[in-house]
Amino acid sequence: MNPDGVMKRILVPVDFSPHSEFAIEVAATLAKDHSSELYLFHMLGLAQSVLYQDYSQKEAEAEYYMKIARKKFKVILDNPQLKGIEVKVILQNYKLFQEINNVVQENAIDLIVMGSHGTSGVGEIFVGSNTEKVVRSIEVPVLVIKERVHDFNPKVVVLAIDYKKEQLEVYKRAVQWFLAWGCRICLIHVNLPNMSYTSTARMREIAAEFMQQAHPEKIPEQIDQIFISDYSLEQGLYYQAGEEDADVIGVLTHGRKGLSHFFLGSVGEDLVNHAPIPVMTFKM
Repeated sequence: MNPDGVMKRILVPVDFSPHSEFAIEVAATLAKDHSSELYLFHMLGLAQSVLYQDYSQKEAEAEYYMKIARKKFKVILDNPQLKGIEVKVILQNYKLFQEINNVVQENAIDLIVMGSHGTSGVGEIFVGSNTEKVVRSIEVPVLVIKERVHDFNPKVVVLAIDYKKEQLEVYKRAVQWFLAWGCRICLIHVNLPNMSYTSTARMREIAAEFMQQAHPEKIPEQIDQIFISDYSLEQGLYYQAGEEDADVIGVLTHGRKGLSHFFLGSVGEDLVNHAPIPVMTFKM
């Protein structure tokens, strides 16, 4: 999000699957609500064998796939949900998920909304990749959509937090987003039965110090702090998301080390790949 709090440009990776259609629908709703531009991005991902063919053959192959993509985009652009939105289509022969950052930087993208098929990731867009790897490589917030969401208008978000100093800046960015959306923010700390177990009293002291730094004047009234215990972070978040009737699960990621570096085991990847409600990630 820009310093002035305006979400100007939203990028949606498109592989023409139903899941990318779900993402387009959510992105369209956000674009209308925030007067944002919408960028639809498709990676051709031509094989190396094609790229090393002679020039004329390579040109013909690339043009063939370009024509197919353009026809499919024409159908998408005729969708009434996109009426009134400034939409731009980007076709690139990128093959690596890291290359999305080129598109993000060149177009000053503020948010990525992407559909996910599950553990197989976003299919044809990112060859040999999965959603967790895509999220890991992106510099801007990523909103992952798993199922169709009608009229996306989040009111409640649960945001997992450890209250560690290294999370301070990314926490403030995440809060800025969710407050701009008008959300109630439930900060969830899950105490786990392992070597890092901390008493509730001590955890509240740590949280108080963190919140004083994050909000030196006053904690916004839209923010609640919830301390729970469970056998895994994933179980705790799922449970509390249900209790709060949450619309989004928020995750603070560690970038190149992936979500699993922040969460125990594979919980981070499981959240992005398996959570039925949207998951929004913020890179530290």
